[in-house]
Amino acid sequence: MIYFMMADGFEEAEALVPFDILTRCGLSCKLVSFTDSNIVRGSHGIRFIADLMLSDLDLSDADCVVFPGGGVGTQNLDNDPKTDEILKTAFNNKILIGAICAAPSVLGKRGYLNGVKATCYPGFEKYLYGADVSSDRVVCSGNIITAKGAGAAYDFGYALASYLKDSKTAEEVKEKIY
Repeated sequence: MIYFMMADGFEEAEALVPFDILTRCGLSCKLVSFTDSNIVRGSHGIRFIADLMLSDLDLSDADCVVFPGGGVGTQNLDNDPKTDEILKTAFNNKILIGAICAAPSVLGKRGYLNGVKATCYPGFEKYLYGADVSSDRVVCSGNIITAKGAGAAYDFGYALASYLKDSKTAEEVKEKIY
């Protein structure tokens, strides 16, 4: 299962595009609400209905956790103590961690990028503590995949799909949707 961590203010494209690509690859995804309801509002006011509440999250079946960015969304993820538990569980169990835009800063501030090649939205590099900072649109380093921002959402989705399924399937989906 792939879990998308949805805090109010997340960048819609950074969640929706990878979610769509992964489901087209035959992978199961769920949206997890970091709010006190199953409604999560994106940075442009679009409302999403989450599949489950953060309090119901069980990572025992997790293959991947994805952290969409967006300034306010990233700040809300960063401020929620449950984020620490999710990242610790994912890191200790070698679950794939995906973070895009400003969200890689959440990993960096907690030391999960030490010795890892990573990228992020320009201006957030200072929070990628210990990382080998890259200007690439998408960076795969071990079990961490980071991406620059909404403009890289498709590439981010394909990178996640290649890791979780295989590159052939990811390429087939890419060709089908042009």
